[in-house]
This record gives sequence, C-alpha cells and structure tokens, in this order.
Amino acid sequence: MRDRRRRTGALLPSPGLPPPTEPAFWRSPVRGVRFTAVLGVVLLAGITLLFVTGLLSYAAYNPDLAAVNDKTPAKGWLGFYLFDWPTGPHWLYRLTQGIHVTLGIVLVPVLLAKLWSVIPKLFALPPARSAGHALERLSLLLLVGGALFEFVTGLLNIQLEYLFPGSFYPLHFYGAWVFFAAFLTHTCLKLPRALRVLRHGLATAESDELASPRPAPPTVSRRGALAVVGAGSLLLLVTSAGRSFDGGLRRTALLTPRGGAEPGPGPNGFQINKTAATVGIAPADTGGRWRLTVVGPAGEIRLSRADLLSMEQRSAALPIACVEGWSTSDQWWRGVTLRDLAALAGFPDGPPGVLVESLQRSGPFRRVALRDNQVRDPRSLLALGVNGEPLSPDHGYPARVIVPAAPGVMNTKWVSRLTFGEL
Repeated sequence: MRDRRRRTGALLPSPGLPPPTEPAFWRSPVRGVRFTAVLGVVLLAGITLLFVTGLLSYAAYNPDLAAVNDKTPAKGWLGFYLFDWPTGPHWLYRLTQGIHVTLGIVLVPVLLAKLWSVIPKLFALPPARSAGHALERLSLLLLVGGALFEFVTGLLNIQLEYLFPGSFYPLHFYGAWVFFAAFLTHTCLKLPRALRVLRHGLATAESDELASPRPAPPTVSRRGALAVVGAGSLLLLVTSAGRSFDGGLRRTALLTPRGGAEPGPGPNGFQINKTAATVGIAPADTGGRWRLTVVGPAGEIRLSRADLLSMEQRSAALPIACVEGWSTSDQWWRGVTLRDLAALAGFPDGPPGVLVESLQRSGPFRRVALRDNQVRDPRSLLALGVNGEPLSPDHGYPARVIVPAAPGVMNTKWVSRLTFGEL
C-alpha cells in the first residue's frame, strides 16, 4: 500500500503549488506590462486595419442593393456606412481583401502572445473591485472570446472548412461588431497607460501587475520572445501571401488554398473556386441547347452562344479576387458588354442594375444583383472567352460575368438569365 501511494503521489499536484488565482502560480519571467504593451500597440494598428478592410469587403457585396446580395438581413443600423461599391480601380477588391486575409493570418502569433501575456488577469480575484474594473473585465472577456471567434472562423473560411454552424457571412459580420466594440472599449481604457509605459517605463510607485512575484529562471529575454513572435508572423506571411500572385510565388503559399499545385497550363490555367462538376453543371446544360435569356422593357429575348458571338466583342484585362483572399493577375476577357445587353433589353441610355442568374441549381450566390455603375462600366462583360480561347467549363462556359473590382462570387459563372431594371 505504501509503495502504491508513493507511485500515485507523483501524479498529484504539489501541495505547495498556489492556485491559478494567485499571481505566484504564473512564473514566466517574460510577462510584464511593457511586453504586453508592445503586443497591444501592434494589435491596435493591425486589428483596426482588419476591421476597416472587413467592412469594405462587406460593402463590396452590395448588400443594400437587393435581398439576393444581403446575407445579413437583420443588420439594421450596422449597415449605416454602406455605399455604392465602385468599379475602379479595377484591382480594388483584390487589394483590400488581400490585405484583410493576409494581415489576419500574420497577426495570429501576435494575438496568441498577447493572450498568453495577460492570462493571469483572467483568473484574478475578486472578479470586480469597482464599476470601472467590472467594465474592464467584461471588455476583456468579450475581447478574448470575440478575437478567438473571429480569427478561428476567418481561418476556417480561408481553408474552405465550414465546421461552424450557420453561414460564415452573418457569423463573421456580427461577431466582428461585438469584437470591435470590446476592442474599442479596452483600447480606451488601456491605451494611455500602454503608451506611457512604452515611452517612460513604469512610474516609481507603480507595480508591474503582470510580472511574476517569484519568476522562474529565464530561458529567453523579453526581446527574444518578441523576436520569436515576429519570426512566427514572418513565416506565416511567407507561407500565405503568395496565393495573391501568379507563377512560382504562389507555390510558397503552403497554408492557404490556391497556393499549392497550379491548375494547369493554357489560357484557362488560373485559379477557380468551384468546378462545374462540384455544382452539378453537366455538359448537356451548357451544350447547343443552352440559351441566355435577357429580360427588360423590350421583352424576353433568348440568345444562343452563336448569337452572342455575332454581337460586337470587347476585351478587358481584369483579375478575379475572392473572399478567401486569393486572387489572380489580370486575365484578358472577351465578350459582350453588359451595357450592350442592357440596350438590347430596352435600356439604350443609362442602363439600370441587373439581376444575374446562373445555371447552378443551389448555393448562396447563384443569383446576384449588380449596380447600375457596374452595368455601365465598359469593362463589365458577359465574357465568352479568356486569354484568346473559349471559356472552359470550370471557368463558366458558355458565358460568365466579369466586373472590375467586384468580389469573385459576384462574377457569376454559367449565366442563364439577365434581368435589367430597378432592383
């Protein structure tokens, strides 16, 4: 019995080890107010930029235009800032969404280091010493939970792994507002002291509440720990940013879709999100019996692919950029301008918006609405070919929409119907 107690006793906590609610439990010599302040200032700049580019990404979907575009119909006043998304510069969405996704990935080590640096405060007792302290603790709880939620759902979306319940769009949108409200509150409470600590250090009579009262022997300095965090962010940058470029650099994006194997050679050899087979588009759907239906004041007009090819053909060099952060360089698209099709539908001058419908039978963006400025732009095409060749089935054959500065899902593939009019 004595031997058994001796063996099992090694598995029990040491009677002298304090609980996590005691500062002495946390013994890392790296923790400290200055270390946390440095990480906090980096996150202040990074998360602010993330929030702004995220709002721009949401606006690019034109959710205030039509119900088919709006994935957050209960947003209310949270959509106060929405504006008519422009068509220029043509690389606008490629830039803003590329920054949003890449920066979100790069900030992961900084966020984890910041959470690690302040974890003793999450266990501190009593939970609230005053009204101000209670507000600080509440903002910290929402901040930590909101940050983890936003970063986890964002990273899963980048990987096309939809493990969370519900649609990514409302979850990420509403979560972003909750997180940013907590982030703003926390910043107002902590930023003045953080800046003072970075400039002048702690005041003489001021204690470092994050420093351990009995630190363990150091294995790395605080500067070394910051260097490790920076190296982690740099590694994530190198292994993810290449998905926004073509050629060999894309192969360095090991952590993100569209960063591995190239889609193949030839004019249609650039990235896609959905293949024809994935969404159930069969050759019979796009063969000789396919017709494009154009609807407007002139009535309902049905056009074959040969009819479209007989119309005046225009070209435009435009990229494709998706919400997951990947994009292509400019591809040369050729087809009929949307404004020419609007004129055919009965709008010879000042064409309005258009509702675009795909052969795709299901999915959140099989129907999308485009604004009048997008229809009128001479670079907005119903594309029939790309880079000198007909579209491949996976790139939307027999016809797809391509619009400058629009998110990839707004550039509908396998188009079957265009309805011009007020939306």
